[in-house]
Amino acid sequence: MLRTLKLVLLLGVAACASPLAAQPAAAPSIAPAPANEDARLAAFFQKSFLEGVRQSPESLTFLGMKERYGELGDYTEAGERQALALSEAQLVQMNQMFDRSKLSEASKLSYDLFGRAVAVQRVLTRWRWQAYAVTSTGGALDRIPVMLINAHRVDSVADAEAYVARLRAVERVSREVSADIEARTARKFLPPAFVFGRVIPDAQNQLKGAPFDTGPDHPVWVDLKKKVAALKTDPATKARLLADGEAALKGEWRRGFEGYLAALAAMSKAATSVNGVWALPEGDAYYADMVAFYTTTALTPDQIHSTGLSEVARVRQEMETIKRRVGFTGSLEAFFQHVKTDPRFHYTNDEAGKAQYLADARTIIGDYLKVADKQFLSLPKLPLEVRAVEPFREKTAAVAFYSQPAPDGSRPGIFYVNLSDMTQVLKPQLRVIAYHEGAPGHHFQISRSLEQADLPMFRRQAYQGAYTEGWGLYAEKLGKEAGFYTDPYDDFGRLSLEIWRAARLVLDTGIHAKKWSRDQALDYMRRNVLNSERDIQSEVDRYFTTPGQATSYKVGELKILELRQKAQTALGPKFDLRAFHETVLEAGALPLDVLETRIDAYIGGRR
Repeated sequence: MLRTLKLVLLLGVAACASPLAAQPAAAPSIAPAPANEDARLAAFFQKSFLEGVRQSPESLTFLGMKERYGELGDYTEAGERQALALSEAQLVQMNQMFDRSKLSEASKLSYDLFGRAVAVQRVLTRWRWQAYAVTSTGGALDRIPVMLINAHRVDSVADAEAYVARLRAVERVSREVSADIEARTARKFLPPAFVFGRVIPDAQNQLKGAPFDTGPDHPVWVDLKKKVAALKTDPATKARLLADGEAALKGEWRRGFEGYLAALAAMSKAATSVNGVWALPEGDAYYADMVAFYTTTALTPDQIHSTGLSEVARVRQEMETIKRRVGFTGSLEAFFQHVKTDPRFHYTNDEAGKAQYLADARTIIGDYLKVADKQFLSLPKLPLEVRAVEPFREKTAAVAFYSQPAPDGSRPGIFYVNLSDMTQVLKPQLRVIAYHEGAPGHHFQISRSLEQADLPMFRRQAYQGAYTEGWGLYAEKLGKEAGFYTDPYDDFGRLSLEIWRAARLVLDTGIHAKKWSRDQALDYMRRNVLNSERDIQSEVDRYFTTPGQATSYKVGELKILELRQKAQTALGPKFDLRAFHETVLEAGALPLDVLETRIDAYIGGRR
């Protein structure tokens, strides 16, 4: 699963980049432009990418670069406009400097994708008011602790001082974020009312524990102490760094989150309704653009809704087959309840249960990696870890998600799972989740992209929703083709995630185009998915506040399956699954129309 649009916008012309992207620690120098047009264009892309990300210190840190290391970015509307202006200027410059007809086919594709990335950024900036400042997964300020803990490396005293400087900068960021929330409140660009029951408690967690009170250490305080303790420096310097960090947490950090909480409280009083974005000014046009952004297609909400209904019906029939196979005689809905309530399908709701879940996930991924070369020509070199979501963000975190690695391996790819309540976790769903988020899903696709040194950075970091999430959903089936899911309940778990993604097509369009209520959406989910009640509520809330994103999974998967069938039909015995996967992955994330053109060329070449 991918993260919010705010950081996407901050990446300038890399507007399609993931906010958890990663990059080598040092920015490569740019030599004088060579005569060769392709090399000149590559140098231009590198320069433009660095200009864009340098506008966001947080993005630089996620990229593994220590520039602006003690700073936090500009969270104002003016900052977003500045990022767009830079991208527009770079696009003009590219068109002036290069003759597309003189480029190789590979460079022509990068040239075109650069222009499309700016067009996407233009659209997202147009809708900045309609895009909620606070969603069911949090707001801008909530991402800072995650960045500090997971991305801010402390290899020197200067790095620790930069960490403390960022703690101090939270107060200024809070003023900007709070002012934006207040402006939206005044203009009535309000999120659904339920958002605040998730976001406010997580924000309050940022002021709990030592050094704020006598409770266990706050996670950021734990992190800073651990990183300072590992430094090779004298005890007096370490004591000074920790004293400065404690003062910053109890001072600027506390005041920042207190101001943020006040702004959230004021907005929560004004936000009394629960509607899709159709209720916002120009809501229908906004939703159409978000569907186009996430699916990279011209599909209408009505078309997507219809496809969702058809896919739900198809998967239900496959589920009925497994239900009969295991000898269950009740309805499919009754079988859902059987699986959700039978103790053999649950882990114990304690630390031992959590540890066993993580161990099982690692085993599943390890077993797949042993046979992965039967389905792939190239395997990712970057490491993958399985971790539980940190307690301080469990309320707003998704069920499971992937955080991508640094290309140099200094930060691994991370498959995160939300284990806050083990009664809500089902064993039959673990295998399919591990394939989607880890291997051969997001880790294979994203790591492969990051490792492609011949691609411009804006393409290695590109975010194309339907491609990325479509690949994750497609990868779930690869586990079955590799010989896993031998237990019928595991296979039922696989189908339970597929029908969940099919239901998303119905729900997202139902909420935002057909004016479904939250109760309608919850009822549809309960009747058609195996998810726990907690996950059903969390997912529906996410669909309300991130319009269009939930459509990307099934739309992307269906296109990849369509292209695979097209290649198999055209090539017959010449079809090679490993070569097909290589063609899909080696050019990085792509819009679906570009992917289709690429597969057509692959078919022509194999013929």
